Amino acid sequence: MSSTRIRCLILACGNTLRGDDGVGPFLADWASERFSAESAVRVIARQQWTPELADDVADADSVLFIDCSVESAPGFVRLMPVKPVAAGPGLATHHIGAAELLALGQELYGSCPRNAFLLTMGAGSIELSEEFSSAVTAALPEASRVLEDTVLGLLAGTSTPRIHGHS
Repeated sequence: MSSTRIRCLILACGNTLRGDDGVGPFLADWASERFSAESAVRVIARQQWTPELADDVADADSVLFIDCSVESAPGFVRLMPVKPVAAGPGLATHHIGAAELLALGQELYGSCPRNAFLLTMGAGSIELSEEFSSAVTAALPEASRVLEDTVLGLLAGTSTPRIHGHS
């Protein structure tokens, strides 16, 4: 683990060549620009979350995971808390979820962020394309606002961010 603890890690995943699946990297780019002057914020975007990221997760006071969701309505923005959940037998070595990354960081490094949230946006299409669906495009301002509000709240140490969306 590095010696400098990050106050807020933004960890996005998605494939920019698969339509709405690229919303995670898009929001990561937006966050990198928005929080460029804030040394307490670190942004990492990957095509998928892998076990190697457990070190970064364990180093953070708070983590905001960002991904698209094929289970939500297209453009539906949702923010929910994430708790560590150990992966079942046969841990995937190429892709794991937010809860498994938290558990892996705790197991390997003895540390887990105080706060962990998952921001998702419902995908309309994950077909080969570099364009977002109209529903995702229309929801980008809301997703950016939720991302910004969440990070600012985590940095301020205020109450738990307001949970957005519903089951």
